[in-house]
Amino acid sequence: MPHLNFDERPILVFWEMTKACLLKCRHCRAEAIPEPLPGELSTEEGMELIDQVRGFGRPYPVLILTGGDPLMRRDLEEIVRYATDSGLRVGIAPAVTERLLKSLDTLARYGIRYVSISLDGMAETHDHIRGVDGHFEATVEVLRKLSSGDWIPQVNTLVSKESVADLPDVAHLLARVGVRIWELFFLIKVGRGIELTDLSPREYEDVVHFLFEVSRYGFEVRTVEAPFFRRVYLTRKDDDIDADEGYVDRVAERYGLGDLYKELTGKLIELMGPPGEVPSLRSTFTRDGYGVIFVAYNGDVYPSGFAPYSLGNVRSGNLVEIYRNNEILKRIRRAEFKGRCGICEFRHVCGGSRARALALKGDILGEDPACLYVPRAAN
Repeated sequence: MPHLNFDERPILVFWEMTKACLLKCRHCRAEAIPEPLPGELSTEEGMELIDQVRGFGRPYPVLILTGGDPLMRRDLEEIVRYATDSGLRVGIAPAVTERLLKSLDTLARYGIRYVSISLDGMAETHDHIRGVDGHFEATVEVLRKLSSGDWIPQVNTLVSKESVADLPDVAHLLARVGVRIWELFFLIKVGRGIELTDLSPREYEDVVHFLFEVSRYGFEVRTVEAPFFRRVYLTRKDDDIDADEGYVDRVAERYGLGDLYKELTGKLIELMGPPGEVPSLRSTFTRDGYGVIFVAYNGDVYPSGFAPYSLGNVRSGNLVEIYRNNEILKRIRRAEFKGRCGICEFRHVCGGSRARALALKGDILGEDPACLYVPRAAN
């Protein structure tokens, strides 16, 4: 991937096409409902948004259609046709319902290959979080179908107290199904997510070190609202610890990790054998408002879907101008943060979760309270 100047353009534009969704997920950021809310962008306004995305110039950002469930939009095919005819690459994050299986041929016809599917644990955990009995089996069926075709499937998984113990089993399942892109969404208490239980900073550290181990099994691991995974990767990528008996304990001792790391990594090795591949971090160093931008169902522009901090609206403004010229976004891109995040030597590759700082501290530029790392400048 060529170097991208995130001051000029994001790599991803997320469009929340609708709040409508037939599921009632316990962590839903969008607080989705069965019917669309009044005020969502019309077909014509959606096409104008696509024109605005093209206004960033080449290479165009990738347009990710999300919701709610974007498949609930009656004009989805018209929107997708317009976007792809305009030269945009398009991905979609649909809910797993009968509607999805019926829509795959249509999506393929317009060249959509990137599909994000949520799998929040094994059967009991996933069905509990999604609020639908049998949804786990339906999700695995969809993943098998996507993995056997020309699709590039990505699995999104919630990380919270309710789901964390299932992570090794999910990794093992994804390997068997053939999914290699795994994006972990760390809980932000917005929307219905306030009903779930967050991890402690110590547990966050254990989990991101576990995810480093996952990356040694050929997975492309990405994290949402846990950018300190990049700090762990940069710190550990040249590890000289042999992956033989006692490996887990030696890693835990070197990096001060706790029981959760040991339990998760021990289970991972039990299921998949010792890690063998060289770890890699393929994703770019984006964060809320830096390389990504989010357009809500009603045109409001946020740094991300988990950071509902209004920057403007595409009905009255232009997405390119908002992204390039908003002062808060400029400060985010310059890594001008408060507290530990502002003095951290990893602030340009990590920068902490702006969404969590906003949700828990009320300050989108504040330090991320989930990170326990003490910057060298603070010592």
